[in-house]
Amino acid sequence: MATRYWAVSLPVRTSASSLWNRLQEAVSKNSFDTPLYRFNIPNLRVGTLDSLLSLSDDLQKSNSFVEGVTHKIRRQIEDLEKASGVETSALTVDGVPVDSYLTRFVWDEAKYPTMSPLKEIVDSIHQQVSKIEDDLKVRIAEYNNVRGQLNAINRKQSGSLAVRDLSNLVKPEDIITSEHLVTLLAIVPKYSQKDWLSSYETLTSYVVPRSSKKLHEDNEYALYTVTLFHRVADNFRTHARERGFQIRDFEYSSEAQESRKQELEKLMHDQETFRRSLLQWCYTSYGEVFSSWMHFCAVRIFAESILRYGLPPSFLACVLAPSVKSEKKVRSILEGLCDSTNSTYWKAEDEAGGMAGLGETDAHPYVCFTINLV
Repeated sequence: MATRYWAVSLPVRTSASSLWNRLQEAVSKNSFDTPLYRFNIPNLRVGTLDSLLSLSDDLQKSNSFVEGVTHKIRRQIEDLEKASGVETSALTVDGVPVDSYLTRFVWDEAKYPTMSPLKEIVDSIHQQVSKIEDDLKVRIAEYNNVRGQLNAINRKQSGSLAVRDLSNLVKPEDIITSEHLVTLLAIVPKYSQKDWLSSYETLTSYVVPRSSKKLHEDNEYALYTVTLFHRVADNFRTHARERGFQIRDFEYSSEAQESRKQELEKLMHDQETFRRSLLQWCYTSYGEVFSSWMHFCAVRIFAESILRYGLPPSFLACVLAPSVKSEKKVRSILEGLCDSTNSTYWKAEDEAGGMAGLGETDAHPYVCFTINLV
């Protein structure tokens, strides 16, 4: 599938069908690998020249906005599919692949009546796409909020022993709590374990001999238990800290652990629910925005063709997908089908730098702008 197309219009001097045949023949003969399609634009309401000039100032800016929203939704689809390890499904518009929708474009009269002023059509497209973009922001925020909560829990459960949640590493039988005895959890630097084992019994008095047991080890630290009398716990913490051992506050509670487990399961379920809902919405909205974008492109070709070639509207609109190596040939073909005097004028102006800064549609003696599907 081609992903980059040129939307082009050529001035019609005699008949559109004759020009179309000449274009087909020239492309087939000189650039046979370039796909070429008619781009059918209905007879839109022209309005006044002033209204067209005013509209043309906004067309490129509005096109960038609509195109940007289209790509934003497409990238969101790719990210959501990637998160679930699934390849992105083919994007469609009303069940038709996007490239086919572009190359077989049909104006939606019911949605955009051709008798409406061009500015009204453009404003309608802009409003529809703006509403979809706002909705996208809200839905992404909801999804990211759940993801953020889940990531925070996962960081607590998978980070360093110095900061992570220890509840899933400690079993009830590891903890002794009585009227006189208490079990503390010590975070010992990985390479200081021998020091810990040889010194913990003497850090203070009333430490139960041989009570320290290793529960877990990561890349930086090891988790040990130690049992001692309640009354010396604070003193033990102080001396342990002086030796570079961290005593983590911990109170085992089966109810709290079950609550954390349920919270995690709920967040995982909510994340997948939001992901699927957002993904389905993105697929649907992509089709709507892409359709709006193609209608916008049709208005843009129509308006710029009149401003370029004059009234009454007499032009041939088409889309091509030239490869990079074929671009120069195709440009030459398109120029050759324009009025020769006009073509020479534009080429001379272009080479002299006279057309610099007027945008891609003004760099040639015909209307042309690029449509990037990705």
